[in-house]
Amino acid sequence: MSKPVVLIAEQLSPATIDALGPDFDIRTVDGTDRPALLEALGEANAVLIRSATKIDAEALAAAPHLKVVARAGVGLDNVDIKAATAAGVMVVNAPTSNIISAAELTIGHILSLARHIPAADASLAKGEWKRSAYTGMELFEKTVGIFGVGRIGGLIAERLKAFGVRVVGYDPYVTPARAQQLGVELLGFDEVLAQSDFVSVHMPKTPETTGMIGAAQLRAMKPTAYVVNVARGGLIDEDALYEALTTGEIAGAALDVFTTEPPAEGGSAQRLLGLPNVVVTPHLGASTDEAQEKAGISVARSVKLALEGDLVPDAVNVAGGVIDPFVRPGIALVEKLGQFFTGLAQGALTSLDVEVRGELAAYDVSVYRLAALKGIFTNIVSENVSYVNAPLFADQRGIETRLIVEAESPLYRNLTVLRGTLSDGTVLTVAGTLAGTRMVPKVVGINGYEIEVPFERYHVVMRYADRPGIVGIYGKFLGDAGINIVGLQVAHPDAGGRALSVLTVDSAVPDDILTAMRDAVGGDLFRQIEITEP
Repeated sequence: MSKPVVLIAEQLSPATIDALGPDFDIRTVDGTDRPALLEALGEANAVLIRSATKIDAEALAAAPHLKVVARAGVGLDNVDIKAATAAGVMVVNAPTSNIISAAELTIGHILSLARHIPAADASLAKGEWKRSAYTGMELFEKTVGIFGVGRIGGLIAERLKAFGVRVVGYDPYVTPARAQQLGVELLGFDEVLAQSDFVSVHMPKTPETTGMIGAAQLRAMKPTAYVVNVARGGLIDEDALYEALTTGEIAGAALDVFTTEPPAEGGSAQRLLGLPNVVVTPHLGASTDEAQEKAGISVARSVKLALEGDLVPDAVNVAGGVIDPFVRPGIALVEKLGQFFTGLAQGALTSLDVEVRGELAAYDVSVYRLAALKGIFTNIVSENVSYVNAPLFADQRGIETRLIVEAESPLYRNLTVLRGTLSDGTVLTVAGTLAGTRMVPKVVGINGYEIEVPFERYHVVMRYADRPGIVGIYGKFLGDAGINIVGLQVAHPDAGGRALSVLTVDSAVPDDILTAMRDAVGGDLFRQIEITEP
């Protein structure tokens, strides 16, 4: 019997080959040589890549035997995950491989800004001796603000303790108890900006966080403050940053990531590179020998599991392995429920019950707890979320999770309910099912309200005092904005006379229109939710 073909398209650590072992036919190709890559993919069962090889729909079409794409690193911008999912190809990465490296690089950038290390080095290398020109500052008793107190943000906070700094942070999904463990003082968004001497951004890149540090936010910072981005390009508005740096609104910046990489000639990022108060590195967050070795070993193990038919915890799109065919269709549903839950939550989550009811009770549905956590964290952490690191995110935030399985399900053949307690003591529930012979994923319950809404990309959920004319009010706002209502369900009022509407719209609703709609209908719950494909 021939061995499965594993194609290595970029240079990986020797430990990667060792981790694969002798049971595979290991071949190599230059992933940047497109014709050679497409030809080599024709016999591949798995392909291992880093950041230079693009696996898109064309590459997938050239790989009829492909079962898994493995990215030896965290980012997946060069992999068309949607096309891979449609082709039944698993995509895996190494979500925890670079967290220490990224945290240490952030500390390095903060020290470089504080002591002008790169500029002083360049000056001395030219034969200059300008000690007074590079007088810096001590970190001791300064304030460092962290946006996103997740795994990397937490590691940075722990390391900053040794410098005697005050660490403040903004993260609506971290409980005060967890922040206290890390020695982080949670503040409001604007308070972190106003009080910090250094601001470091560690948020995921979503439509809400893109440009989260813009002109107004930079103006709110101290003129002596510095901003650092080692997370995702685009979180800081590069044009606004250039303006703030050249007019003295802030003292300096350190950047490892850019909106376009490498920065395009004449682009916004290119202008930043030549400024004397900017420290730059070419996306080195994961560029350590240790991170590369951990990434290679991690994806090699995932490839082995995938090709042997076992559960692959690091899969980002398809849960592989020994999962019953009756259970598998519900995984994507539960992930979407998790995203929907996060979209509705108005506080940090402290505990979560994943309740599975109906005929599924006779099967092993433990993967549903992982899928729920993966969905919950997908749009709130800066790292790519997988089945292996989602529980780690929960543990780090002090979130207790339970899987509850019950055979009784009076209304639906199968029902999954996410029931979570938030930091203010409120309880939020969302329920979903697969409906009909086509198994259409639907949300069928929100906090006791009965609805039946198929999952789409954009939803708006609102709760308000029930009265005539409400649909006409928000319908006019959306119509005037050219936004089409694809679907609408209004649930019966609760005991307090409050109705719940769930709208499906064909595009995102701008924030100003959402605010106007909320004010017009008097909504006490008003949230826009964007669902990304698992």
